[in-house]
Amino acid sequence: MADRIPRQANDYTVEAADERRAFVKDKTGADLDHMGHYSFDPGVLPGNIENFMGVAQVPVGVAGPLVVHGEHAQGEFYVPLATTEGTLVASYNRGMKLLRESGGVLTTICGDSMQRAPVFIFENARGARDFGKWISANESEIRRMAESSTSTGKLLEIQQYIANNFLYLRFNYSTGDAAGQNMVGKATFVACEWIRQEYPGIKHYYLESNFATDKKASHINTIRTRGKRVTAEATIPRANLEALMNTSIEPLLQHYHVANIGGFMSQVNNNGAHSANAIAAIFIATGQDEANVAESSAGILSIQKDEANDALYCSLTIPSLIVATYGGGTGLPTQREGLEMLGCYGSGKVNKFAEIVAATALAGELSLASAISSLEWVSSHDAYGRNRPDETKKERAVEHDELHKYGVKGNPV
Repeated sequence: MADRIPRQANDYTVEAADERRAFVKDKTGADLDHMGHYSFDPGVLPGNIENFMGVAQVPVGVAGPLVVHGEHAQGEFYVPLATTEGTLVASYNRGMKLLRESGGVLTTICGDSMQRAPVFIFENARGARDFGKWISANESEIRRMAESSTSTGKLLEIQQYIANNFLYLRFNYSTGDAAGQNMVGKATFVACEWIRQEYPGIKHYYLESNFATDKKASHINTIRTRGKRVTAEATIPRANLEALMNTSIEPLLQHYHVANIGGFMSQVNNNGAHSANAIAAIFIATGQDEANVAESSAGILSIQKDEANDALYCSLTIPSLIVATYGGGTGLPTQREGLEMLGCYGSGKVNKFAEIVAATALAGELSLASAISSLEWVSSHDAYGRNRPDETKKERAVEHDELHKYGVKGNPV
């Protein structure tokens, strides 16, 4: 029998973590000194992690100021970005400068819902159809039962999708300042148990049918919204593109055109460049559920020429941004500091936070697209994003000079 990982009666202590690290070192030979250095009391961790033994220290950089003109986020923000990818913070910083010099980012939240999607199984399709009619007739009582389990969650609607002898139901909720997956899971379970008792003929049901697509990118959430549906948009004068990004309107429009065709051919689920970079880095820095990057990073990008103002209009919609400013990992000491940097910790702040995340993602879209259009992408990464222990500065300088022979520049900040 394999040796069990040590546990203690009070399992969230320095001593319990020390014992587990010693156990792992004995079993694997790995020295875990860095994992064992942390600044908070393990007693704050119940509900966030099990078998705690230490921390993963991800470097945090800051970019900004980011100027946002939102309905909830208004003013200048310095954004924490946790990453190990060189060039990333510099690139977002550059995009934020472009946006700032161009008047800032307009942000709008257009939708807000979190789902749980049970499936009910019947003898045949007719049984599933008739059950759907009963659901519609009894939605008020189902809502009352679901909301009895939560003080903040509200059931907005129940969508129905029939296939074969299955009826899939998407329960859509508002969840306040929490991301809400656990909240809506509990609420939907209470409702489904009441339904099972009240309606005869149900062969079986499952609380989740994979139709909420939890932590997976999906077409339905691009269309129907999961979490926050938020748009960030800005208008960039030609002069700013040329002075700050070494490119112009026409190269960016051409790249947008060919990138859309490339995305169509490869069947990507969104046409943005790399919104996952901003979202993952902010999520780690602020205690979000990092697996939600799978859904949250789907970006719908549009750029157009503003003929009247000789400028570039750019807009990024994130249709399934799952964020929280309360609950989960947001209250842990380091992650709380990240949210406090943005003025987004606690209740009543989640929409503000969503707008800042979207505005940051737009900054990155502009910066990367400009680097690709101006042929600075490789040289920028070469200058800022390489960390090879066996490579000398002299070798890197030689490679950088070779790039300059072709007129390639490299300065992402």
